[in-house]
Parts: sequence; structure tokens; C-alpha cells
Amino acid sequence: MPKLKPETLLPEAAEEAAICAGIAADADNPEWGAEAFAAAKPASEALPAQAYAALVAKRPRGRPKANETKVFMAIRLDADLLQAFKSTGKGWQTRLNAALRRYLEEHPLR
Repeated sequence: MPKLKPETLLPEAAEEAAICAGIAADADNPEWGAEAFAAAKPASEALPAQAYAALVAKRPRGRPKANETKVFMAIRLDADLLQAFKSTGKGWQTRLNAALRRYLEEHPLR
């Protein structure tokens, strides 16, 4: 049995018995025995090559990089202006960016 953290709560004997009874009663998903484990195949043999490759493909973590990335910077804004955008919920920075872009389109810099 693996080493457990001190705060780990284990089921009482009655709860463990109920869990085991539930497993035994599930005909659609029986508990595996030694025979089932001996007959098991690795996923690489049991699945079509394309499906297996899709499952084990290394994907980069996080969101994909955008074609045009944003630039991080610190900016000072009036508190009420910032609160107005934040109060619109998730995506407020995108909306603020769009508002600044619209302003530049309407008021071109020389």
C-alpha cells in the first residue's frame, strides 16, 4: 500500500464493504482479476496506430501562441475607468484593447 498523507481519510469497514458490494454488483464493469490482467494488451497494440498516436502525442502546455502576440506593460488608469471595464466581466482587457484601437482609428496620430 502506498504511503498516505496524515490527513488522508480511509473508509470505515462498513463503507469499504458497501464499495466492494457495489463493484461486485456492476455487471457492466466488473473488477479485473488475474486472468483479465494477463489477457490485457498495451494501448499501442489494442488501438489503431493513428488513435494511439493522437493519445500519446506531446502537446505544448497552455494556450497556443497567437500570430500577433500582445506586449506586457504597466499603465496608470483612472480607477473609475478601470472599474468600468472590469465590471463587464471576463475579457475586460480584450475590450479595453478594442476600445483603444477604435479610438486610434477614429483619431489617427500624425
